[in-house]
Amino acid sequence: MKLECQIEKIKNALMSVERITGKNLTLPVLGSILWVAKDKTLKLKATNLNVGIEYNVPSKVDKDGVVAIRGDILTSLFGVLQGDLNVSFELIKENLLVKTKTSTILLKSIPYEDFPNIPRVEGDSFFINSKKFIEGVKSVYYGASVSEVKPEIGSVYIYPEEDMLVFVSTDSFRLAEKKVKIKQKLSFGGVLIPYKNIMEIIKIFDNIDDDIKITIQKNQISFETAHIYLSSRVVDGAFPDYKQIIPKQNTTKATILKQDLISSLKISNIFSDKFNQVSITIKPGEKVFEIESKNIDIGENTTSINGSFSGENVSANFNYKYILDCFQSISGDSISLDLNGNNKPMIIKSIGDSSFMYLVMPMNR
Repeated sequence: MKLECQIEKIKNALMSVERITGKNLTLPVLGSILWVAKDKTLKLKATNLNVGIEYNVPSKVDKDGVVAIRGDILTSLFGVLQGDLNVSFELIKENLLVKTKTSTILLKSIPYEDFPNIPRVEGDSFFINSKKFIEGVKSVYYGASVSEVKPEIGSVYIYPEEDMLVFVSTDSFRLAEKKVKIKQKLSFGGVLIPYKNIMEIIKIFDNIDDDIKITIQKNQISFETAHIYLSSRVVDGAFPDYKQIIPKQNTTKATILKQDLISSLKISNIFSDKFNQVSITIKPGEKVFEIESKNIDIGENTTSINGSFSGENVSANFNYKYILDCFQSISGDSISLDLNGNNKPMIIKSIGDSSFMYLVMPMNR
């Protein structure tokens, strides 16, 4: 192996690839990054057996070759190398010689023969702009369960609906749904991507503006751009029939400023109990919207919010953290809160944007 490439391009590639390396005592090679130099391209590969990634780095390849190097050492090294435009690599007696204008470094290699194959997913494919896809995922991922006891809700569920791609998550205490418009009608039946894998997908594709080719088969899904190929396992299970728990109508509606609710919840946080409980009371006839929190060791607080209210009087208890989470998915200034009676779920939407819906279950204590 002998090649040369721009140092910034190798840095960017290593930042994405190293995060996929795994820590496995029985298979130490998972902690490494596999370098494959061939046909004017350096391909960097990593996998933790749940996610696999290949990153193509444009290079001047003088001699083909393969080597595996510990991922943490590579990112540490290239995190401090600076000032040079190009860097050269050469395989010397199975170890990697790294040269810049000012540094000469020899990196010990790891036997690469046991490095697992990264699966090439074959099946139904479609294209979507990366920013649209990541917007959909980021709008809902925080609502997924972090527990692996029920993998079907420890995932983000993605399925097509007419000219929309729908992203959904739930941990049984709240539910987030985001709809993203797409150019083509799709026919796949839906896919469950594990929460941990979703986090990696977000970090790797977040700053990319290319179209992503997404391919789905029974046990795998892949994401491919000009330089990156990532495969992820999918969950073999059924997402809950969530639409049946969404109220078809409401008996109370409040329209308020998003920032007013955020500020009120942050005050309530100081006085909330160990269950993060706040009480929301709406009395449309009296133009009252109040948030109350109590802590026997600290004190209590009641905050009023101005807005437009209609319907019946209602009161319900909620975990304030669950309410706060959804505001990262709402860009508008005004929101609506829909309730259907005392201690019933609350639906939060952005005024003028029907693409996002958030449901919070009450705390019946």
